[in-house]
Amino acid sequence: GFDLPTALCPQCQAVLKGDGQNIPFATFLGFNAEKVPDIDLNFPRDYQSIAHEETSKLLGDNKVYRAGTIETVKEKTAFGYVRGYYEHLGIDPDKVRSADITFLAAKASGVRRTSGQHPGGIVIVPKEFDVHDFTPIQHPADNLDTHIITTHFDFKALHDSLLKFDMLGHVDPLALKMNADLTGLKLDEIPLNDADTIRCFASDEVLNRKQKIMHVANGAMGLPEFGTPLGMDILNVIKPKTFNDLIIISGLAHGENVFNGNARALITDKVATVDEVIGCRDDIMTYLISLGIDTLVAFKIMEDVRRGKQLTPAFQELMRSVNVPEFYIQSANKIKYLFPRAHAAAYVTMAVRAAYFKVHYPLAYYTTFFSLRSKQYDYEKMLSSPKEIDAQLQAYKRIKNDRKQQLSPKDADLEVTLMNVLEMKERGYTILPLDLNTSQASLFTMDESRQGIVPPFTIIDGIGESAALSVIEARKQGPFMSIEDLKRRTKLSSANIQKLKKFRILDTLETAQTVSLFSFDD
Repeated sequence: GFDLPTALCPQCQAVLKGDGQNIPFATFLGFNAEKVPDIDLNFPRDYQSIAHEETSKLLGDNKVYRAGTIETVKEKTAFGYVRGYYEHLGIDPDKVRSADITFLAAKASGVRRTSGQHPGGIVIVPKEFDVHDFTPIQHPADNLDTHIITTHFDFKALHDSLLKFDMLGHVDPLALKMNADLTGLKLDEIPLNDADTIRCFASDEVLNRKQKIMHVANGAMGLPEFGTPLGMDILNVIKPKTFNDLIIISGLAHGENVFNGNARALITDKVATVDEVIGCRDDIMTYLISLGIDTLVAFKIMEDVRRGKQLTPAFQELMRSVNVPEFYIQSANKIKYLFPRAHAAAYVTMAVRAAYFKVHYPLAYYTTFFSLRSKQYDYEKMLSSPKEIDAQLQAYKRIKNDRKQQLSPKDADLEVTLMNVLEMKERGYTILPLDLNTSQASLFTMDESRQGIVPPFTIIDGIGESAALSVIEARKQGPFMSIEDLKRRTKLSSANIQKLKKFRILDTLETAQTVSLFSFDD
């Protein structure tokens, strides 16, 4: 519905005419360049600091600063301060009127406590200005030993004056690269409309699970963005059929008051289809423009809705005059925050590529998943049978259903790992025993001949990366002749050795040592 710039190359025009995501440039910068753009750049975590340094080199050290953050006194902490104040005066705080404590705590709550830095926010100062035209600068938390300089004001105070790049460290680019390296595929050649890959988000049938111990309705578990409980819940409601469906689902998952209490009921009650609900902010503007509403007015309505503002009576009347359904207007009024379509498209692109590996190259996918995405491991449980793993998962489920208990953070992370181990085993693949001669330090490796993946040394609780790397380096110099030889040539502690013996990883060394002791010459 938009006139295409004639200067665009034929390939770009072809994308805009049908192969793109219908994201007018105005949603990025405004129709008259009146909007501060939102720029997010995701880098592998080990490359993030290099990206920050390169930005400083490109634009100048005096034009690039880390976005500062201000940490304030939380309400609970403020109450602790007040109780401590009374104790300092020799007064039992339990004998002080609660109203007095609440009054004083309210005065302390919200007061600046310390400063810090945004995890990836880079503030850019225009070349014709000095940073002090906008904000003082400082070392974060007054730490003069760091070379990092941050803005004194947090970015909320600078949002409408300066540009910020969110240059974040993200696991997805690193995971996709590892998958590509393991398979030899080029990421940009992976089709985003592969039928089996898209079907993975709606049904688990494409995974060909030979056992179905785990009750799941789709194959998205473990996939970025969609493998969360909320993401899988939305997938079960919508059952996506296209890439565009996934973009809308991404918007529904990241918005506030967009799905639950809003679009969910519209879809389940068959009031609207997934294409008709509000999923991303851009869709409001493009929809209203298609109905004949002025572009600037449509842009203003989109901006109001995505910021959580109620539609003005005049805007509501205008929308009704062009036959916008009443459910759409009421849905817009419930929204508190709305995700941009471009951001959703970037996330979905990564998720679909990850799903492509999961469907077509499962060993590479699980090798990458357990290497980079898992946060907690239990070697013994991961080696156990599918039924034993399911029994552990059911135990976790009972704890979560008990209002008096909750999973520890460690168990919550281990639950995710075990769910993916179970899925992998149900598909006919396995976790192989750790191998003294082939296991890597901290990354899992594929063994296609045995249809499994080999764990790294760091999977054993207590073996850190330094000790694991020492094993890798030592075995380059020659095979280990005995347990004493292993201990002497590596940084493995006695406790580490005992754990390796417990899991029978050193059986061959013990045999070799015994033979050595009792061997004799003729």
